[in-house]
Amino acid sequence: MYLIGGTEWLILILGAILLLFGSKKVPELARGLGRAIKEFERGKIEVEEEIRRELLGEGKDYREKLIKLAEKLGIETEGKSEEQILDEILSKMEEERK
Repeated sequence: MYLIGGTEWLILILGAILLLFGSKKVPELARGLGRAIKEFERGKIEVEEEIRRELLGEGKDYREKLIKLAEKLGIETEGKSEEQILDEILSKMEEERK
């Protein structure tokens, strides 16, 4: 029995998209998708920079702010270093992005 691999699925999906939308509409869809991805990435970078500014910029009790942010995101902080907490915050943001 032959199973369809990843490349074959991609070809089938692209063919279905061509049939559904036509060859003139596909480039417009791709451009729109590209713009949406670019805008999402720009927003993600802005949020990350804002968090870094909030945590590092003011210079006031960095650990306390880090712990407050982690608690808002539901991250356990007890017994963890600042770096571990920051890594978990960034991981959580990445998960929620998807």
